[in-house]
This record gives sequence, structure tokens and C-alpha cells, in this order.
Amino acid sequence: MQDSNATPTPEALPETTAAENAVPPAPTLDQATPEVMPSLEDLLKAAELKAAEHHDAWLRAKAETENVRRRAQEDIAKAGKYAVERFSGELLAVKDSLEAALANENQSAENLKAGVELTLRQLVAAFEKSSLAEISPVGQKFDPHQHQAISQIEADGEPNTVISVLQKGYALHGRVIRPALVVVSKPKAAPAA
Repeated sequence: MQDSNATPTPEALPETTAAENAVPPAPTLDQATPEVMPSLEDLLKAAELKAAEHHDAWLRAKAETENVRRRAQEDIAKAGKYAVERFSGELLAVKDSLEAALANENQSAENLKAGVELTLRQLVAAFEKSSLAEISPVGQKFDPHQHQAISQIEADGEPNTVISVLQKGYALHGRVIRPALVVVSKPKAAPAA
């Protein structure tokens, strides 16, 4: 009886020939094994999985686009609603000054005038911070985009020049929001002969 744990000796190993231990030769072109073509069912399943993956990606992209569009509309609505917030804050100081002036019943004309001048400076500063510029075109050439002519007066000098301003105009960031009301010069009529 042989011990199963014993190491086999070279004499106990079965003999093999060199032909049996040799690597089989590579197949030639006419002997190549045909590649396995996936079945039509497998191809269909793979295409369906790919289509489902693309559909899912499309749905996600569509949902993200809708979210971006909705957020942009909300931002635009908020910007329109609160666009004058900073300017309003500046005007509150002007209102406070006017109310303080009206609350003081015992003030002299000089103090009242000084208070009004201070309040006007506050208002001008608020306009400047908000890029609200004054249009006061005395001596300039008449521009129908910035001025509104109320009348024409014969005057020496260049015709179509602003002689006087009845009401100042204003522009916000360079865009006219109120044209200046002006009187414009016209050439003097020739003397009758």
C-alpha cells in the first residue's frame, strides 16, 4: 500500500513523450476558428440598453435646462422688482432731512435755506451714485435726442443753439429718461426793404 502523502519519485511518474509535451502549432488561415457572432437578440438587447441610457441622459439634460430657465426667470423677476433698492436707500436720507426741516417750527430763513441746500446736496449725491446725470445744455447745439424745444427766439449767433433751459433733463447711464425743455435760437429775419 502506498502512502498518499509521499512524494512521488521519478520512477513512479508516468512517462510522457516529447510529442505530448509540445505546444500545438498555430492554426493557419484555412484552419482559423470562426469568430462567434452575437445573435440578433443580443444585438437588439444591447441597442435597447444603449437607447435607454441615451433617453435617460436626454431626460436629465432636459430637466436641467428647465431648472436653469426657471432660475433665470426668477432672477430676472427679482432684478426688476428690486432694481431701485440701492437708489431708494439713498433717497431715504433725503426724505429724513426734509421731515426734520418740517418738524422744526422755530427756525430762521437762513437755517431753512441751509437745510434745503444740504438736502439738495444729498439728493445730487444719490443721483451721482445711481448714474443719474443732469442734462443742462445752455449754449450747446440743439439735439432732439436729449432736448425738447418749447420755443424759438431770434438771436445773434449760431442758429439752433440752446438759449435757455426751462426744465433740466436727466439721463440714466447715458439713456435719456427726461429730455431738457429748452428755448432754441433761430436766425434773425432779414430787414424789410
